[in-house]
Parts: sequence; C-alpha cells; structure tokens
Amino acid sequence: MRFYPPLEEARLIRRYKRFLADIETVGGELLTIHCPNTGSMLNCQVEGGQVWFSRSNDPKRKLPGTWEIGETPQGRLFCVNTARANGLVEEALQAGVITELNGFTALKREVAYGQEKSRIDFRLEYPGGPAYVEVKSVTLGFDGTAVAAFPDAVTQRGAKHLRELAHLARDGIRAVQLYCVNLTGIEAVRPAKEIDSAYADALLEAVACGVEVLAYGVRLDHEEMVIDRRLDVLLND
Repeated sequence: MRFYPPLEEARLIRRYKRFLADIETVGGELLTIHCPNTGSMLNCQVEGGQVWFSRSNDPKRKLPGTWEIGETPQGRLFCVNTARANGLVEEALQAGVITELNGFTALKREVAYGQEKSRIDFRLEYPGGPAYVEVKSVTLGFDGTAVAAFPDAVTQRGAKHLRELAHLARDGIRAVQLYCVNLTGIEAVRPAKEIDSAYADALLEAVACGVEVLAYGVRLDHEEMVIDRRLDVLLND
C-alpha cells in the first residue's frame, strides 16, 4: 500500500478530543487535522515528535488532512490510521502472504453475522466452508522490548467480537482473530491484561473454544506500508 499523493511531514503540537491533532508543517503552517484512532495511543504520541499526514483537497471536509504515521519516543514508526489495517490485510490475503488463510475462492468484507449483530471484517469462502476473520490494528509497544500488546484502552467492542468468534468456533465454523501490527521493531504480540483484563480473558476463552489467533507485522515508512512477516502470539505472558 503506497501513499499517494505522498505524505507530508510535520511536527505534532498536541492531540485532543481523541479525533483532533494540531500540527506544524515543515513550512511553518499550523493545521488541525483528523486523528483516525479511537485508542489511547499509549506510548505513541509525542508532543513535538515527527508525524506524517495526508492532505485532502475535498472542500466538503471540515479538516484539511489526516494523521497517518507517527514516531514513538524510541524512534519506532507507527500507523495512526486504524482504517489502514483492513486494506493491508486484504492486500496480503490476495498476495498469499498470510499463508494460514490461503486457498479461499471468494472474499467478502463487512459481512453481518453473530448473536450480537456484529460485522466481520472478512468472510473467506473455501470449498469446505467459510472462515470469519476479525482484524485488530496494534500500535502499543514498550521501551526495551520487541513485544507489542492489544488493546491500548478498554474495548468492550473488542471483547464482543471475541465472543462472536467463540460462538462460531463452538458451532464448528472457522474463526480467526488477526492482529495487524502497525508498529516497527516488533517480534511478538500479547494481550494487554494490565489495560483491559476483560479483553484478555475473552481472548483466552475464545482460544479455548477453537478460535485461531494470528499476528502479522507491517513494514512501514512514510512512503509505503506492507504486511511482510508472521509474528509470535504470547497468550500467557
């Protein structure tokens, strides 16, 4: 996934009201742009740090741009825009990079399903039946370690999705939780029990019911993003 038009570099002044960020461009322009991330972005956002944003020329938009990439205090790059994860996963699925899910004959996005009226990110059709794949974007890392964690804030919605996957698995339907790690320098992923113990418990329960858990890392810079490697999943750390 290449960024086009190219991203512009800026300095982060502050993030506030969750979805807003004030920045200063290289040319000294002060802008308020959209921050497309509902999480806390814990250990990621740094006032004064480098950011890259996409600019919009749509006159109907209230804000002139979208924050796409940032740099952590440790110098790691992370993707702010959580909506990018599904596009990255679809590209990887079509290219056969996520080998555990190869062999599907059709791919559908945002399919309604479940007992709690959810929408699955991907429904993959196979000769032997479908697979349901839920995608989560991971950006929470810790200084001095190559392990990322999810979530970075309490997520009742995330726990609901795990319950839905568990229901499918109990009924003999293939169900997959896929973590797309949009943070450089990471080798493994774990549940962030210290942030959301209910989510961590729901993940373990889902695995016990037969839900598969996969994690893949993204090669990321201000020009391009691509899923390029499988990561370890640490369920009991």
